[in-house]
Amino acid sequence: MHFIFLIIYNCREKGRNLNLKSRTEKRQDCVSRNAGNFLFTCLFALVLALVFPLSDSHASGISARAAIVIDSSNEEVLFAKNPDLRLPPASTTKLITAMVALDKLDPDAVVRISRKAADTPSVNPKLHAGEKLNVRDLLDLALMRSINGAAVALAEAAAGSENSFVPFMNKKAKSAGAVNTKFINASGLPGKGQHTTARDLAKIMKEALSYPVISDIIDTRVKTLEFDGKTLFLTNTNNLLWADEDHLGGKTGYTRAARHCFVGASEKEEGIIIVALLGDSSRNTLWNDAEKLLAKDFEKGTVIIDAKGDSLNIKRKKPVRRAKSRRSGTKPL
Repeated sequence: MHFIFLIIYNCREKGRNLNLKSRTEKRQDCVSRNAGNFLFTCLFALVLALVFPLSDSHASGISARAAIVIDSSNEEVLFAKNPDLRLPPASTTKLITAMVALDKLDPDAVVRISRKAADTPSVNPKLHAGEKLNVRDLLDLALMRSINGAAVALAEAAAGSENSFVPFMNKKAKSAGAVNTKFINASGLPGKGQHTTARDLAKIMKEALSYPVISDIIDTRVKTLEFDGKTLFLTNTNNLLWADEDHLGGKTGYTRAARHCFVGASEKEEGIIIVALLGDSSRNTLWNDAEKLLAKDFEKGTVIIDAKGDSLNIKRKKPVRRAKSRRSGTKPL
């Protein structure tokens, strides 16, 4: 730092000496003076950058409010930005809903849609009271299209009511190691006190991958459902299924309070890594952040600087391979 200030001082002294020359010399040295001033400005800017570093969001290059990348095999943190900041989970909640439902229900069991489930605010396709679907169909709707009514219907079938289902969700989250997470409904719709963290969400994703039914659904691009004389064509909300052949699937989420959220997993040479993002400003920045983190090669010797400026030395893991049976489909808009 002292060296930089010495250079700046010398530049200013040279600029002052220019004023002692004749008018002719001054005209001739005009370019030199401008160059000296430019050099001074650049060096001054460098000092400011050293004294006042960029904010965390710029330093990490990730726009989400919170983000984390972990090695699924041992939960080693490979990248982190505000990993323990409590934020709304939005529809990433449905991963817990799906796990609890599968713990309690047969995938082939038939569920009648209640008025409450049908009236739950949601994106299309809408469910109607009295319709009958099996549990697997409801899981497809909840995880591929993020249908809130499907999550409510699963909760009612598993525990009698959504309110009775929530304690099982929180118990499941704790068993997965998500100790800073609290759920108050099955869908992820806004509610007082409902929150998670990027670290917890990554742990929830790791647990979800241990369920073959969930792994199959979140890795499916498109699917056709038929029930009660209706045919529904589902396209997964996860754009990364089309962008990354190593991607194993994930879950998106959005509410006005939560903004754009995502948790997903990809298979790398060194193993399976999980990325969780909370509070991104738009769907475009969400995918940019996810692709940026999933594209990193966390190899031995690689050093990633987290949002706090701490360096993390990454160790190479043994390859973990999994047979993929993804269905083809057209990329969603």
